[in-house]
Amino acid sequence: MPSSPVSGVDRRLFLSSLLGAAAGVAGLSGCANGSAAADTRGATSAPLAAKVPSGTSLKIASYLNAQQLQFRLAGLHALPFKVSSWVNIGAGPDVINAFRATSLDLANNAGIPPIQAHYQGFDAKIVAIDITRKPNYLFATKPGSDIHTVADFKGRKLAFSQGQAQGVVLLRALKQAGLKYDDVKLVPLTSNQFLTALQSGQVDIAPLANSQAPAYLQQYKAKGARVITTDVVDLLNLLWAPTSVLADSAKAAAVAAYIPHWAKGQVWQYEHPDTWNEEFYVKTQNLTLAQAKGISDLANKPLFPPSWDEAIKWEQETADLLAEGGFVKKFDVSSLFDHRFESIAAKAVPAEYRR
Repeated sequence: MPSSPVSGVDRRLFLSSLLGAAAGVAGLSGCANGSAAADTRGATSAPLAAKVPSGTSLKIASYLNAQQLQFRLAGLHALPFKVSSWVNIGAGPDVINAFRATSLDLANNAGIPPIQAHYQGFDAKIVAIDITRKPNYLFATKPGSDIHTVADFKGRKLAFSQGQAQGVVLLRALKQAGLKYDDVKLVPLTSNQFLTALQSGQVDIAPLANSQAPAYLQQYKAKGARVITTDVVDLLNLLWAPTSVLADSAKAAAVAAYIPHWAKGQVWQYEHPDTWNEEFYVKTQNLTLAQAKGISDLANKPLFPPSWDEAIKWEQETADLLAEGGFVKKFDVSSLFDHRFESIAAKAVPAEYRR
């Protein structure tokens, strides 16, 4: 695990510390303008097939095996194609590596991983959008901390993953508080390292998902750890896939068929919090029912926009924020969206879940 805080020009070296096995491939291109990307991008303009061809299969991400459980509980498990594997993967950098290795066809992430993939020269597209209106992340302090507000982050060591939602939430919180990147010490980590870094005192602050906070506080609140909430949101919950997958007409049809199930599954989970709390948080994550209820009470109402205009604007703001810090090169994010899929999710849900 990296241990040295990074600031100033060293931020430009974050990419190599976060890419792992993909670093060598990523070095081929600073942005997705290479010939390999150009060869497949045009193929995504082909009309979607009305029916999924027989024998089609997809490898789909399902972090903590939650997606299969959600579909089973909601009665949505009868898909018109074969899921050859449900891949227990969630973090953006891991998803990008799996895309590169062709061990994954479709994933659920926030808005920042597609930006990071573009910066690495890997061509992938967003195919479905769920708008998030309430914060999904908060900031946890290490045990024994005297930090109480975001303004107190000045001069402190902050866990930062430029390729994940937690990273952009942190950058937006710093901007909102009037802090510059050089006012803090950013420590390059991936989100699965955040808890260990907090526990060991390697960092003073780490962004945690709402679902992670109860267990962390249960263990460390008595030792002086706390959480700091903000109104900063990561607007986009999305599905995305490699362009090579979407250029395959059979797989593209399967992706289109999957999106309504994904949207309906999120609606079901939102409407049945008691069942989800018991079946997922209590039975599979070993949380208490009270902790599970605390998480579900913070859940966002899923909202699927018929138009992606707001999502594109948000994604551009996020990319520009990263570019301002020297983390990526400035580019037009409209290339990240495959508009063939734009209205599918919204058409699959009741009107109150359309935005």
